[in-house]
Amino acid sequence: MTPLAGAASAPNLVQSVDWLAIAPPTVAALAAVAVLVADLFLPETRKHLLGALAVSGLAAAGLAIIPLVGADLTTFCRATGSAGVTACSYAADPFTLVVQFLMLGGALLAAILSVPAVRDERLPAGEYWFLLLSSAAGAALLPASRDLATLVIALEVASLPAFALVGLRRGDRRSSEAALTFFLSSVVATAVMLLGVSFVYAATGSLHLTVVAEQLTSVDPRLDTLAAAGVALTLVGFAFKTAAAPFHFWVPDAYVGAPLPVAAYLSVIGKVVGFSGIALVTLVAFPAYADVWGPALAVLAALTMTVGNLGALRQRADRPLGAVRLLAWSSVGQAGYLLVPLAAAAEETGAGAPGALGSTLAYALMYAVVNLGAFAVVAYVGRVGSLQDYRGLYARKPLAALALGFFLLCLAGLPPGVIGLFAKVVVFRAAVGADLGWLAVVMAVNVVIALYYYLRWTAILFRPSESPTPAGTRPRLGVPLATALALTGLAGVTLSGAPQLVLRFATTTLL
Repeated sequence: MTPLAGAASAPNLVQSVDWLAIAPPTVAALAAVAVLVADLFLPETRKHLLGALAVSGLAAAGLAIIPLVGADLTTFCRATGSAGVTACSYAADPFTLVVQFLMLGGALLAAILSVPAVRDERLPAGEYWFLLLSSAAGAALLPASRDLATLVIALEVASLPAFALVGLRRGDRRSSEAALTFFLSSVVATAVMLLGVSFVYAATGSLHLTVVAEQLTSVDPRLDTLAAAGVALTLVGFAFKTAAAPFHFWVPDAYVGAPLPVAAYLSVIGKVVGFSGIALVTLVAFPAYADVWGPALAVLAALTMTVGNLGALRQRADRPLGAVRLLAWSSVGQAGYLLVPLAAAAEETGAGAPGALGSTLAYALMYAVVNLGAFAVVAYVGRVGSLQDYRGLYARKPLAALALGFFLLCLAGLPPGVIGLFAKVVVFRAAVGADLGWLAVVMAVNVVIALYYYLRWTAILFRPSESPTPAGTRPRLGVPLATALALTGLAGVTLSGAPQLVLRFATTTLL
């Protein structure tokens, strides 16, 4: 039979799948399914094996990144438009791999911290590990997404399990209220983002980031306002995940109400998810509208770091749950620093954008290491006493006090935490290089504010304790907490000794 004349010119709708390229999020998702199935058959006395399975799954997902280094693969590709241009929905490029490394590494450390917490707090093991792995799979998918639909789906896959994790303390009213606040505010942010995506699609006729970028350079003047509104609204969902002000109000309650490892997970993975999403939509899809998102991100950065640091200034680590609240507000302030290079990239769209992106990645790597280390010490203090037993911690647990002091000095940017100082200088340089002098001044003021509450907490560790630990009481650190502290401490010391490694590592991430 003779084929129809127009059949040869019809676009090929069959998409190829490169299983090697999608291995990291796929392995995490398969591990989640394995945990869910295993939970059905394991007796209650052996539920602890689910934790080992989850940790192994995250480690395997991280190792799946290694074969992809230097490969620069794409998949889920199809021809678009009359010119037959190929657009892909998934890319395993250097940016993707570095961000996946951050996300899966942070999730692995959070999982290690979770092992004693699940047992001590009697959390439902099967549900906990399934939700954590599912969220990690969505987080690993997001930096590889190259169309707006996949970005939204990945963001929701990373977020929805997090709501349940926050409220997993059954019977705890504070946990339930935190989960509800987190969920409702996220739903509103997602609705606004979807409205923005629909505006962008109406103006460009495509969801693929590269095609959107091309179409926005010559958008119909009658649709210019619609496109600009879509660009601004699309950023809302990612700003929420980054905990940028004024979308930060869920953070303190969520961190306090959630199990401590979940708070650690949100503080790192949520930030990386948000900033990678913002980087993709601004630098890949919306460079033509840098005059819209650039000033918006600059204002968000200034407002976020100021609100976060002023909120942290009111917290006291030696009060009930004060340390967790301080870390919560501190994470909001740190999100502001992360946004500074992305705002600077608006002034340097093109050849200078990768440098600004590298600055954000360098700061994110530093923040992930030291913030998870601080949460590990907080988890240890809460396990052996109460969450406000920091006064005189050095006299009781000198290694824990020294580790926490080091992590706090890294966050403050003071020696011997050289990596924190280096990261702040890199971010500050990005703002100055983009002629955002006012933003650099705001950042400098906020760094000084942060010094006060970080140093105040550090000083508490070495003051005489008002309630010394009774003689003979020697709670065990435990292998999981010791492992998390050793990994974060070693990484922090190594990076402080050779901070240039961070920037070299991060600047390889060209979009």
